[in-house]
Amino acid sequence: MITTQTAKQQNATADIVRRSFEKIVVTAGVGRASSQSGFEEKVLPQIVRDLGFIAGQKAQVRRAKKSIAGFKSRAGQIVGLRTTLRGRAMIDFFERLSTIVLPRVRDFTGIDPHVVDEGGVLNIGLKEHLVFPEINPEESTHVFSLAIGIVPKKKDRAVALELYRALNIPFKKNAK
Repeated sequence: MITTQTAKQQNATADIVRRSFEKIVVTAGVGRASSQSGFEEKVLPQIVRDLGFIAGQKAQVRRAKKSIAGFKSRAGQIVGLRTTLRGRAMIDFFERLSTIVLPRVRDFTGIDPHVVDEGGVLNIGLKEHLVFPEINPEESTHVFSLAIGIVPKKKDRAVALELYRALNIPFKKNAK
């Protein structure tokens, strides 16, 4: 049962997120899986579906712009997926990330404050997408990692760190 105090607190958090964040970008790299036979028919739809469940909207397929021999990639080859969240989808994703997903990460001791860059962007990497509650591990045959970038409207690191702490992002205790 949701009390009126809890509802007011959730509305206040949503309002802060809406006013303070420009967007949240969720990306997933497909890596070497794209060179497997039958990747576009079998594996890619699975990754697109899972990322759609996580983000709440369909992901955009990203292709390599040019060939790079060191990475064994060819121009036009699928290298990852990206989705940009704004508005209500951004608020919902942020609340799930901070309250459900990060505590479920194995051996999680907090986010190092040094991952916030000079522009105030918080970059979080997750090794497995299975920490999201929307994903059923029995149905997901392909495990992939995620990169999450939270972009604030004010491009200042100190202001952004203060904002993240106010929104209960779990930073490491002994880090400054």
